[in-house]
Amino acid sequence: MTVLRIATRGSLQARTQAEHVATSLRVAHPGLDVELVFVDTMGDRRPDVPLHTIGGQGVFVKEVQSAVLDGRADVAVHSAKDLPSTPADGLRIAAFGERRDPRDVLVGRPLGELDRGATVATGSVRRRAQLSRVRPDLTFVELRGNIPTRLEKIPTSGAIVMAAAALEILGWTDRIAQYLSVDTMIPAVGQGCVAVECRVDDDRTNGLLAVIDHMVSRTSVERERAFLAELGSGCSLPVGAFDDGESMRVYLASDDGVRHHVDAMATSSGDHAELIGRARELARRARAAVGG
Repeated sequence: MTVLRIATRGSLQARTQAEHVATSLRVAHPGLDVELVFVDTMGDRRPDVPLHTIGGQGVFVKEVQSAVLDGRADVAVHSAKDLPSTPADGLRIAAFGERRDPRDVLVGRPLGELDRGATVATGSVRRRAQLSRVRPDLTFVELRGNIPTRLEKIPTSGAIVMAAAALEILGWTDRIAQYLSVDTMIPAVGQGCVAVECRVDDDRTNGLLAVIDHMVSRTSVERERAFLAELGSGCSLPVGAFDDGESMRVYLASDDGVRHHVDAMATSSGDHAELIGRARELARRARAAVGG
């Protein structure tokens, strides 16, 4: 019997995502034995420290990737939004799962019901920057921890900001007070999508994963990742990009939150490589606009 080992974080959300991938592979390949390999990441070990101070993007993926590179696992499963825009040496993204709801949500109170000066908890500089454009009166505090922990930290008469997909995969959408429009809150690059990596020289595993690769999601996320890559792998500014197959909206703000740039391009037609190039041009315009 063929065995496939999937490396994943041990959090409830990450484990559930990996189990969905495992189930899809078992259905696609009857007789395939799939095992989960749990990995502890820096982001999990430092739940009390703001993400942007310990490396931001990548703090939830490096150790999971290492498990594949050193042979402890064959596959790594991540939330696509956690993956740096620069591919890891020796790995390739062999599949993108079909995207779930990409929107951000409020848990607690809806935006329109938050009193002046109300507290909103989020660990994301992107979410803070965009919400402050709409409600500059709000008070923001840090929010870290796994999903159950964060749901216990809703400020009194306030709200926390989360990804709809994280609650959707756990079956907890009943906790959502408001879905935030992608026009109001442009999501993180890849938000709502699961990325599956394998070694570049592992043709067997790549072949197994090919059947679960959702091409519509892949092309959209690849364009978003091109925008982020052009900004630079070290970019720590508030940034978002979302391609719905018709158009791609992008957002970038200055570090001090004074300058905000929103742009868009049509993606309903055109060569994929051409659209990748146009996404990179959006990034260059955004960088020039905010002066980062």
